[in-house]
Amino acid sequence: MPGAISNASENTNILSNRSFVLFCLARVATTLAYQMLAVAIGWQIYDLTRSAFYLGMVGLVQFLPMILLTLLVGHVADRYDRRLIASACEFIEGAGVFVLAVGSYSGWLNRESILVIMFLLGAVRAFEGPTMQALMPNLVTAELFPRAAAWFASATQTAVVIGPAIGGFLYIFGPTSVYFAIGLLFLAASLLVVLVQARQASPKVDRADLQSLFAGIAFIRSKPEILGSISLDLFAVLLGGATALLPIYAREILNVGPVGLGILRAAPAVGALLMSVLLARRPLRHRVGQIMFMAVTVFGIATIGFAVSTSFVLSIAMLIILGAADVISVVVRSALVQLRTPDEMRGRVSAVNSMFIGTSNQLGEFESGLTASWFGTVPSVLIGGIGTIIVAAIWMRLFPALLNADRLEC
Repeated sequence: MPGAISNASENTNILSNRSFVLFCLARVATTLAYQMLAVAIGWQIYDLTRSAFYLGMVGLVQFLPMILLTLLVGHVADRYDRRLIASACEFIEGAGVFVLAVGSYSGWLNRESILVIMFLLGAVRAFEGPTMQALMPNLVTAELFPRAAAWFASATQTAVVIGPAIGGFLYIFGPTSVYFAIGLLFLAASLLVVLVQARQASPKVDRADLQSLFAGIAFIRSKPEILGSISLDLFAVLLGGATALLPIYAREILNVGPVGLGILRAAPAVGALLMSVLLARRPLRHRVGQIMFMAVTVFGIATIGFAVSTSFVLSIAMLIILGAADVISVVVRSALVQLRTPDEMRGRVSAVNSMFIGTSNQLGEFESGLTASWFGTVPSVLIGGIGTIIVAAIWMRLFPALLNADRLEC
């Protein structure tokens, strides 16, 4: 649409871009919803099962549709209006969460029905995530994208900070109140995205043939910096994903209850928020590859510290450091992927990127739950932190182009 980028593309005040601000607000609403949902689902299913395995299953059922739908998602995001796709997804997510509210209020919601609903929400989210990723570069110029990505991360992490705390507080009044609030947030996000004006390249994808569907994978394989950054994030977060086990830490190790769980879930976002604000003011300009590897290593060290902590304060400190390190990796990866990908392919490339992110997050939750059921909660997180550091060391040798990357843009 003409005027989508407006005068914000010509100056450094990214917040004067109305569409970018609306986009960020929509993302804040959905992030609040996701974080509150994670707290409510985690606490409710652990109440029902007292099982680390079922905590992991929540991640697995959200991950499976992402794997199944990745190629189709990318094709759709490149062929159709990304705003309308994202808005429709958020509306459906709101409706799905209202079903959780009704089920909790009526008393028929059990572990099986929760997993089924989370699977369906995961299928919808598989479309929303890549579409939103591919949409942001249509709002700002390539020159301003690193700064926009940092501001976007700041807005998102603000929601991640307060979302778990709100979710934990509302859970005091029962899961129904949490789910109802979450549904309203998804509906608000759906409306905000519709109001965004974005410039999208004319679709060049005629039909969903095999060559078109696999084009995103082929493109990523041809770019070692992108492949290295995405796969590094995959294995680092897959191994270092301690957040799935936070309900166990809150209930059995730190003894802090649902409000404490909300604080623990918010702690990584506090670190991420502080770091993203710093990156928005002082964007990464040089040695981005080395900085990314350093951040992943610190992420692993902080995970180890959290694993062995029995102090609520120390655990929060470790999670804050973990979140600060993680957001550096996120900003570098997102900028590399979006700035080095042609607009007509961003949907398919973003879909593959989202699959990797989903693998590291949702499958990481399953891995954490499974290993915790085998070895115990603390050894599981400890092994994950050590594994993250080992992966970073291996990736430095496997992807020297990423290690030596100096700038985010081509």
